[in-house]
Amino acid sequence: MNVTRRLIRICKRFVNTEAKCQDRPEWIKPIGYQTAVSVYNPITRCKVPLILKTENVLKWYICGPTVYDSAHIGHATTYIRSDIIRRILSDYFNIDVLLVMGITDIDDKIIKCSIESGKDFKTLSRHFETEFYADMNKLNIREPYLYCRVTDYIPQIIHFVKELLARDYGYVTKDGSVCFDTNKYNKYGKLRTPVPDAVKSQHPDKKSALDFALWKASKDNEPSWKCPWGRGRPGWHIECSAIASAVFGNSVDMHSGGIDLAFPHHENEEAQSCCYHNVDQWVNYWLHCGHLSLKGDIKMSKSLKNTISIQNYLENYSANHLRMLCLLSHYRNGIEFSDEVMQNAVLVTKKFDNFISDCDNYVAGKFETGEIDENLLLTVNNQFFILLETD
Repeated sequence: MNVTRRLIRICKRFVNTEAKCQDRPEWIKPIGYQTAVSVYNPITRCKVPLILKTENVLKWYICGPTVYDSAHIGHATTYIRSDIIRRILSDYFNIDVLLVMGITDIDDKIIKCSIESGKDFKTLSRHFETEFYADMNKLNIREPYLYCRVTDYIPQIIHFVKELLARDYGYVTKDGSVCFDTNKYNKYGKLRTPVPDAVKSQHPDKKSALDFALWKASKDNEPSWKCPWGRGRPGWHIECSAIASAVFGNSVDMHSGGIDLAFPHHENEEAQSCCYHNVDQWVNYWLHCGHLSLKGDIKMSKSLKNTISIQNYLENYSANHLRMLCLLSHYRNGIEFSDEVMQNAVLVTKKFDNFISDCDNYVAGKFETGEIDENLLLTVNNQFFILLETD
């Protein structure tokens, strides 16, 4: 029974959220099919009912990797946490989850690495994309319904930008880039109060520091595509909007990623997509996972060169150890990674492994024990699932 109580405490910690809503009217309650699930809403800052546009089908878009380097365990915890939530929704609540993941295979960092390595950007990105799929498989993360590469959606992205220009939500700069005009969208700042970049900029022709690139004019020898306003490549934010819109249309049930993506990435996605589809709300539910940091609250980042690759991690610990580490905290909270913290995850995992082994041996008749009160066991089991459903 101690193991069962421990599992209940873990799951309560994982799904627990604030009980009281703040008065933030920006979120629009969807019209559709009610589920038995409540989810935390970062706009209202409280739990709200999960309502699906299509009965028993959750349309979920998740921001995937930028494939210029190996994925690290900070990335892994975001995908593991999302996978845990997905499994609960599909396996316990019987919701059909259509998960689509975007793969950024053209980007400033990819171009930089391509130049430095002397490899074609496609060769470079495909290598790390394949490696990413292998890493996710080793971590027992379920494959999404679709993987969508940015370079496979260039026509849809160009059309998206063209429509925003036609509706006066964008403007072309002197060099042929296209920026989104945030002053034309009066709902900007749904997810977080906008904070202009300290440096206006990387693009001197922006009307506002908050304006962001929809399309970047190409430089010498950079990968580029032809469009009505000149050759170039997509801006970062437009990629996810165009892909998710191409797959799901003018409404997405759920959109997720790391907490660092809330602003500006997800904010910009929501703004341009609402303008493109002429709707007041494009994503109904945003899900943001907390960061994994090193001891001392030091961010794990490729730019700081302090990352631990998934492959290196698996030389010392198992996939289940990392999953247990994620289960031991709420999905929105940060995780501190250290050997001490991991040893705790290892010990908890071992308790569950031993418990399951004892159960298997008992069922197989290999484990002699006293009488088991099956009614009591069933009651505890039901209480556990009630806690999952209501907390």
